[in-house]
Amino acid sequence: MVTVYSKSHCVQCNATKRQLAKLGVEYTEINLEQDQQALERFKAAGFVQAPIVVTDDETWSGYRPDLLKKVAQTINA
Repeated sequence: MVTVYSKSHCVQCNATKRQLAKLGVEYTEINLEQDQQALERFKAAGFVQAPIVVTDDETWSGYRPDLLKKVAQTINA
């Protein structure tokens, strides 16, 4: 399961979603501008940029093609 916490008009968010689609990874998207509780939770955990990607094994922020490929390999294995 992959969840992408994003913001509107976010270049890195759009790049992350495009890369996941290209790799054939299904994901759920949650807009941080509409989920204040999630936004506060991530801020409290030290995350300062979007997107925040949450998988079964790890959580990271920003556009990380290396980690997106790793997730795709795990899911498609």
